[in-house]
Amino acid sequence: MNCYLDIETTGLDPLQSKIITIQYMQLERNTAMPVGPLKILKEWESDEKTILKKFISDSGVADKYPFAFIPVGYNLEFEHKFFWQRCMSNALQPVDILNRPFLDLKTVGVIMNRGEFKGASLDKLTNKPQSGSAIPRLYREKNYGEIESYIKKETESFCKWLAKLYVRLPKLRYEILDDLTREN
Repeated sequence: MNCYLDIETTGLDPLQSKIITIQYMQLERNTAMPVGPLKILKEWESDEKTILKKFISDSGVADKYPFAFIPVGYNLEFEHKFFWQRCMSNALQPVDILNRPFLDLKTVGVIMNRGEFKGASLDKLTNKPQSGSAIPRLYREKNYGEIESYIKKETESFCKWLAKLYVRLPKLRYEILDDLTREN
């Protein structure tokens, strides 16, 4: 099952910062359109360990069948590092989202940006209104409603962008194959 996956954190260092939200949503495999509700697990309603345990038990990420949960996101290495370290910090079996099938769209974003990493952030490639840099401040200020609003906008922007890629990239594949065939 393909699932959009993202997290919000209090900073960039998984040793010093914690996960404050885990958001995921089932996507249709051939279109990337949402087929289930967006689930947002919120640390401020319980604690980090509780949301990690809920994600692990409910998402299928720990299922032995590797296709039970296929993370789809942007820069999944960030999520991976946080899941791994924050599970260890909370005495949980670490979650490994990169040792299974996954779809990380960061590579596509960098290629769309002519191979440049700078300028290939999700807010530069989609209609996402801003980067997530304000999230730690919003969390400190207990402005949880604004964090949730940001998450919903980010999810919608990502899913619309991904759905367009699902339509356009197969066409590009055939255009390139036709070009290569004519060149030979």
